[in-house]
Amino acid sequence: MRSPLGWIGIVRLGLVQAAIGAVVVLTTSTLNRVMVVELRLPAILPGALVALHYGLQVLRPRFGYGSDVGQRRTPYIIGGMAALASGGVLAAASTALMAGGSVAPIALAVPAFALVGVGVGACGTSLLTLLAERTDPGRRGAAATVVWIMMIAGIALTAGVAGRLLEPFSPGRLVLVAGAVAVLALAVTIAAVAGVEGAGSGTPLKAPAAAAPFLPVLRQVWAEPASRRFAIFVFVSMFAYSAQELVMEPFLGSVFAMAPGASTGLNGLQHGGVLAGMLLVAIAGSARAGGAGSMRGWAVGGCLCSAMAALAIGALGLAGPSSLIRPALFLLGAANGSFAVSAIGAMMGLAGEGRAGRDGTRIGLWGAAQALAFGAGGIAGPGASDIARGLLGKPDIAYAAVFAAEAALFLFAASLAARVIGHAAARPSFLSSGSVNPTPSHGG
Repeated sequence: MRSPLGWIGIVRLGLVQAAIGAVVVLTTSTLNRVMVVELRLPAILPGALVALHYGLQVLRPRFGYGSDVGQRRTPYIIGGMAALASGGVLAAASTALMAGGSVAPIALAVPAFALVGVGVGACGTSLLTLLAERTDPGRRGAAATVVWIMMIAGIALTAGVAGRLLEPFSPGRLVLVAGAVAVLALAVTIAAVAGVEGAGSGTPLKAPAAAAPFLPVLRQVWAEPASRRFAIFVFVSMFAYSAQELVMEPFLGSVFAMAPGASTGLNGLQHGGVLAGMLLVAIAGSARAGGAGSMRGWAVGGCLCSAMAALAIGALGLAGPSSLIRPALFLLGAANGSFAVSAIGAMMGLAGEGRAGRDGTRIGLWGAAQALAFGAGGIAGPGASDIARGLLGKPDIAYAAVFAAEAALFLFAASLAARVIGHAAARPSFLSSGSVNPTPSHGG
């Protein structure tokens, strides 16, 4: 029996998540700004390219299936990061070429952002599968928090350092900075995963699964009630979460007449709440190893508190007092963070439930649901606010209706979490999925 990962092994896998965040933030955020501000291109262009990156993550189940059949996660992690890094450099190069005023570089940007989406899907799916297989049930909530905080740190560090290195801006400097980030991310990934899976032994982690074709396997996974319900839970909760992202600052500006700097500051306060909620789950999970039951409580409670906070924010827009908007936003962020990280912890347990040898396919299915939810929510949130303002007239009433709809989605997500996250998922996935490899852990 393989021993579960220690904290050093978990942190090493967290470095890979940080590397993913570093390349993605440069591609989807920095290049977005450069296209719109420095190059004065229509905002629809980077929007469509980012949507392509999300859309191609529907391939996550296929990548997970591939690692299931090959019985190795490391090649998909490294290969996915190589694709992501290559896409990041190619995207920066195409953006730099757009400065010449030609439309030809746009044709280069399409495969570049496609590589980014494919790379994130392949690397991220197999990374989470490996983390799920090798993490002790009592540590899953804390492990999910560690990995996600490291991703946030990678995003923040890259955004800060790259921002300074890009001054004064030039297309050539943009390509150099993107290339440096991509090379560093790939190097960190290769070093971080070395030996964690036991690659040196050459022994599979699991008994071989039947090499059935992909689509029948995906239908099998979808037919499993827990897997299907969890996918729906992920989609609904992440749809509600992402929909509020692009609504909040316009709401604060329209209803509370806040300047851009003030609304951005409150947006930062909300994200600080997200971090606080994640840390709360990690600390509580370390103090009491409650397994899937504990993760279910945090997921349900986080969704319920998210619904209450959304309703409170909408009500404050109608009747005030405006002084309460700060604690309400912090509460919303904390509730979002607690349900998100507990859902990831529960996912680690659920990955090994059902037919053996399908862990990667299940996590790929849930990852695809999240990507689709983020893409759809980013469109639906602002769209719903526009429609509500057109129908209801007054901005405060319109936004209150939007937040009420968001609260209803969170309540639905809470009911799904209560049904799907059960005590069965508390069994270690490296046992329930048929592990037969006695090789000791190399991951710390």
